[in-house]
Amino acid sequence: MSGANGHGFSGGRVMAVLVKEFKQLTRDRLTYAMMLAIPVIQLLLFGYAINSEPRHLPTAVLAQEDGVFARSILAAMRNSAFFDLVAQARTPAELDDMVRKGEVQFAVTIPGDFSRRVVRGDEAQILVEADATDPSATSGAVAALAALPQEALAHDLKGALAARGQAAAPFEVVVHRRYNPEAVTAYNIVPGLLGVILSLTLVMMTALSVTRENERGTMESLLATPAEPIEVMIGKLAPYVLVGLVQTLIILVLARFLFGVPMSGGWIGLSLGVALFIVGSLALGFLISTLARSQLQAMQMSFFYILPSILLSGFMFPFRGMPAWAQAIGEAIPVTHFLRVVRGALLKGQGLEDMWRELAALVAFVCVVTALAMARFRRTLD
Repeated sequence: MSGANGHGFSGGRVMAVLVKEFKQLTRDRLTYAMMLAIPVIQLLLFGYAINSEPRHLPTAVLAQEDGVFARSILAAMRNSAFFDLVAQARTPAELDDMVRKGEVQFAVTIPGDFSRRVVRGDEAQILVEADATDPSATSGAVAALAALPQEALAHDLKGALAARGQAAAPFEVVVHRRYNPEAVTAYNIVPGLLGVILSLTLVMMTALSVTRENERGTMESLLATPAEPIEVMIGKLAPYVLVGLVQTLIILVLARFLFGVPMSGGWIGLSLGVALFIVGSLALGFLISTLARSQLQAMQMSFFYILPSILLSGFMFPFRGMPAWAQAIGEAIPVTHFLRVVRGALLKGQGLEDMWRELAALVAFVCVVTALAMARFRRTLD
């Protein structure tokens, strides 16, 4: 086949272009590394870190009696592999505080007259309260509780008490799904979208915007003015703070009126968390722009941050279902702490005293990323 210039198709010319393209690809080390690293990271995360049915969930116990039956129930829960008994509460208020702060996923209350009711066949009950802000994190464990009444006391109801084990269940497990009793997935996903959307837009938008100015040479003209580097940084990022606040308002309004997400309070902590996360995300985007040499590299580096933020923060998959190494990585991701602030405020009504650890993590994120961005920006000026 002949081309417009009269020359026929040449495999040699195709090979020359192919070799040239490979050489250019290897020169762009970031793109080359991303092509190899992203599939490996996705394989490792989905293969090892992601678990839609978490086990060994932290559980607190308020045992108002210490009888044989109570110990057998706790042993059966421990042996089910869904529950890790990590705390003993002394009062109902202390137990409630652990659930509200997110320190435990389940809270078990065994009443003081439990053994007497079992022996008499008098409708014995235990109460299991589940933090159901993320329904997928508790569904498997709640389902496992259905077998508890028949199995937990199988070795204790013998002799004169054998009839209690052979008849109906010797006791009942009353399950209370707190904060999301109807297990509505939107109550967990929609607030979490706030962190993901802010990350996607603010980090990538800032990185691309500043990198574009570097490519066009307008940044050099800006730096030729008497403005200091910190003044340039603040001036570049300030408009995007307003963008982030508008996005936050839109998402919260739609979450309330379209999806019926409860707004339980905690507005002071939520406002502080939003402000810190917006500033930190913009500073991270600015830092990426000082490292990237092109808009393509800026987008690639932004995606390299956003991917684990979505998968390891507890947004899509239960955080406590991940192995310890994945949880350690997740704790280092600011989106993880921001999601806890948003969900804690909207679904639980947490105050500053409940979320101070997450807010402190966001403060550390802002300070570290801002310092690195300024140091890198000054270095690029030199």
